Amino acid sequence: MTSSHQRPPHHRSVVSYVQRGERMTVGQQRAWDRHWERLGQEVKALPAGPVRFAEWFGREAPVVLEIGSGMGETTSQLVAAAPDVNYVAVEVYKPGLAQLLLRAEALEVTNLRVLRGDAVDLLTDHIEPGSLAGVRIFFPDPWPKKKHHKRRLVQPEFVHLVATRLQPGGTLHLATDWEQYAEQMLEVCSAEPLLRNRYDDWAPRPDWRPVTKFEQRAVEEDRISHDLIFERTELT
Repeated sequence: MTSSHQRPPHHRSVVSYVQRGERMTVGQQRAWDRHWERLGQEVKALPAGPVRFAEWFGREAPVVLEIGSGMGETTSQLVAAAPDVNYVAVEVYKPGLAQLLLRAEALEVTNLRVLRGDAVDLLTDHIEPGSLAGVRIFFPDPWPKKKHHKRRLVQPEFVHLVATRLQPGGTLHLATDWEQYAEQMLEVCSAEPLLRNRYDDWAPRPDWRPVTKFEQRAVEEDRISHDLIFERTELT
């Protein structure tokens, strides 16, 4: 689902996500023109300090952050299925965000806001500690070659950053169809003292998570998808 990969937090000057073209279809451009000013913001253009989500959404509600919403097919369905949640998607790929806005418009959802830019910058500079009800990272770029593993998003520093932004009981939900990356995710998250695995090992695949195109491709290629759900421990 994730079309991009954010920078490791300990090397914030290193761009490790894939730079992609930004040419949009006519429909995507129209959706962008209609909705971006009200529903979207550039991470780099955010004012200093935390984003005032209640003000932006016009209501108080649990905030769920999805990192890497890709082309928005699954994200739009998740938003529509959870009207009681303030759903925020962060993505670097402009046509992907435009497509998400187009899909959200078709589903008539009102509880979505989108941010374009690096998730590490967003979490570090604009998300208050202990403020998120959930963080979702579905099918991030696996960087399958060993020499590229350092570019993977799910690393100890990043997971710690996410954990500090979750409220007690808030969840970090990961999914991947690459076995070795799944093992890395399990190892890294299990080693983070602010998190505990809700399950002994892999989480059962939630019925509410739609099958992504990546997951369907994995099935066709005989790869098994794994879900992991970790919960933020109580603040000490």
